[in-house]
Amino acid sequence: MGFFKRRRLPARLRPALAANERVLAWATVADDQAVVVTNLGLHLPDRTERLGWHEIHKATWTGRELIIVPGEVREPDAGGYQVVADLPPVTIPLSDPGDVPKVVRARVTKSVSFSAHEAVPGGAVWVVARRVPGVDGLRWMVRYDPGTDPAAPGVRDATATLVATYSAAGGAETA
Repeated sequence: MGFFKRRRLPARLRPALAANERVLAWATVADDQAVVVTNLGLHLPDRTERLGWHEIHKATWTGRELIIVPGEVREPDAGGYQVVADLPPVTIPLSDPGDVPKVVRARVTKSVSFSAHEAVPGGAVWVVARRVPGVDGLRWMVRYDPGTDPAAPGVRDATATLVATYSAAGGAETA
């Protein structure tokens, strides 16, 4: 009877992990570095901080490259929600990806409890409820479409109403 052997992450490639953090998948990249997927987030080469699953707006696998679009909090407390924006994409070529693309996609998707794209005056906004490891409940975030001015008349009020409506409804599962 054969047993599947899991590849072990070499110690030299292992990032500093939190006490309750465990490695789920990993893949080497150029310059003897690694992409390390954990239950709490994604460790990328040349980045000292782990990206939490709730901080990744989009993850794409091209068949050769993992493309991550991280988010940045622009307003940490906008009255019950955070205003976030996309940072530039990070592209990581993986010659032997293993389970990394599959696990990244599953974890990013699982972190999203609810999402809706709604019109606001002068544009549109994504209203998203995300699960954050180690935090009870959902974290509500909004991401304005390019060209939507959050400071334009009526935009903040419309956004606050949308978040309040969806959060009162419990953020029905959509993702």
